[in-house]
Amino acid sequence: MRDEQPYDELGARLAEFEGRPAALTGVGKDPVNAPMIRHWCEALGDTNPAYTGPAAIAPPTMLQVWTMGGLSGHRDRTGAYDELLGLLDAAGCTSVVATDCEQEYLRPLRPGDEVTFDTVIEEVSARKTTRLGTGYFVTTRMVVRVGGEPVGTHRFRILKYAPAARTLRPRPVVNRDNAGFWRGVAEHRLLIQRCTSCGTLRHPWLPGCNACGSPDWDTVEASGEGTVHSYVVLHHPPFPAFDPPYAVGLVELAEGVRMVSDVTGVPYDKVRIGLPVRLVFRRYDEELTLPVFEAVER
Repeated sequence: MRDEQPYDELGARLAEFEGRPAALTGVGKDPVNAPMIRHWCEALGDTNPAYTGPAAIAPPTMLQVWTMGGLSGHRDRTGAYDELLGLLDAAGCTSVVATDCEQEYLRPLRPGDEVTFDTVIEEVSARKTTRLGTGYFVTTRMVVRVGGEPVGTHRFRILKYAPAARTLRPRPVVNRDNAGFWRGVAEHRLLIQRCTSCGTLRHPWLPGCNACGSPDWDTVEASGEGTVHSYVVLHHPPFPAFDPPYAVGLVELAEGVRMVSDVTGVPYDKVRIGLPVRLVFRRYDEELTLPVFEAVER
């Protein structure tokens, strides 16, 4: 739940940034290209034939990928956006978390397309208090173009906040679609959904089969064996209850599905693609137990 307070003096200053450009005539660092499409599809396990071959298109959800600045950043960002973030940092809102995004696709992108983009600061919320802390939601809206014609829009929202004085690990969101998974975790069982119509396994849990569309399913219990399919090492920003740097992996289970979890048992800089791991259940406090994966020595 989020509690909204009236605009304070800082909130009023932040609201003045609404409508100002965050990036002007930005240029993608690389054209849309087949290697990046392949990496994306391999990471997500997406085997749609539309993304391969001479007539391939890019997965629509890669829209933001072609605009990202990488480690060196973009030269096209305006001073207004940096000034906005600087005001928030100076006010103690030094932590940031992405909260949601909305994308609209106007036409498919194809290898060779060169993208440009413009981004505007669309909205800065009133001060809000969340479970993470108190801060402001900042929403930007990007229009992506090829040859001057719009091909899609990307609305992105972050929360810049001052962390609450707490060290509890954030709680997972439990709903009617995934409640069975978390009941299994409480029993130290890792349950995978299985479509009873076509037999396809799926994770994370969904209300229907993404292979045949059937709403009928049962579960199988994972063996707990797996390998690191991909991973990232988190260094920044610092986050309450976490101690960076630490490794987060996309683990491919022996059953063929993949899930995101901490990779433990070895130093973060020893985690590698293909590293064998085994499931363990780690208790973080009296209310929270999570499945994580430990490296297996060979």
